[in-house]
Amino acid sequence: MRFASHTLSILKTFICQRPAAAAQRRGLSGAAMRLVQFCRHGDGGDIRVGVEEGEGLSVVDLKAFDPSMPSTMRELLEMGDKGLECAQRALASGQCVVNREHVQLLSPVLGPEKVVCVGMNYRDHCTEQNAPIPTEPIIFSKFPSAITGPYDDIILPSESQEVDWEVELAFVIGRKGKHIKVEDALSYVAGFTVANDVSARDWQMKRNGKQWLLGKTFDSFCPLGPALVTSDAVKDPHNLGIRCLVNGDVVQSSCTDQMIFKTAELVSWVSKFVTLTPGDVFLTGTPPGVGVFRKPPVFLKKGDVVECQIDQLGSIINRVI
Repeated sequence: MRFASHTLSILKTFICQRPAAAAQRRGLSGAAMRLVQFCRHGDGGDIRVGVEEGEGLSVVDLKAFDPSMPSTMRELLEMGDKGLECAQRALASGQCVVNREHVQLLSPVLGPEKVVCVGMNYRDHCTEQNAPIPTEPIIFSKFPSAITGPYDDIILPSESQEVDWEVELAFVIGRKGKHIKVEDALSYVAGFTVANDVSARDWQMKRNGKQWLLGKTFDSFCPLGPALVTSDAVKDPHNLGIRCLVNGDVVQSSCTDQMIFKTAELVSWVSKFVTLTPGDVFLTGTPPGVGVFRKPPVFLKKGDVVECQIDQLGSIINRVI
């Protein structure tokens, strides 16, 4: 069913009306910002870090404001509060503003050390496939080379005939940690963004011993963006409307309150096994409505346009080629 724009506005308003959970200690710098990576048109592809003046608005160039600032998001996060405080000053200054029409937004994070993914993490998605609710997080990964920009193309690989969509809430680690306590975990999160966990179902479910990695990690199978919205700018990440549209038709529509294991639990759980570092990306699972469980199944084809939306974070739009 195709939804008009005013209907989507109503969905955004009403789909998540539950009370927010009690907040834990949040973020790094206490600054509410939308951080982006971008390159200027005609600038040779040089990567820059910036701050959006608002969703979809012009971008403040951090390195132009302060030449000592790094050129990548990962390096900015490695600076900790010092880097984020500089970004806050740059935004408040109103200087070094680049018009949106002059920039290409990239993924908020490129080349993270880890892309950590969580399977079967929405109650309604488990119900969709008559699967039991997991008792501990189901963790898999994508290779960082799967990451692509918020408006870049999704490339259909010739090796798969069953490529599917999965809108997901993603978050990015802001500081190094191991064996992190649940009550401290949100202080390790720099912010949140929108992801599409594009999946080749034939490889995920039928091939290669049914291991998930290869089906999840073809090039371009992790569109990410449009911005890294800092933790303090998101009132409650587990009370956000989350949707996926294919060619304008709503195929997924739920709320992040359906997540079984929420952000703090995921940070704490994964940190038992590996050291988390600034820039690490977590994809937190998808709601119902994926193509493989439709009757009959529906998969992406060349020319399709996939839009993933999360309230307060924005949307990513990717054409399938």
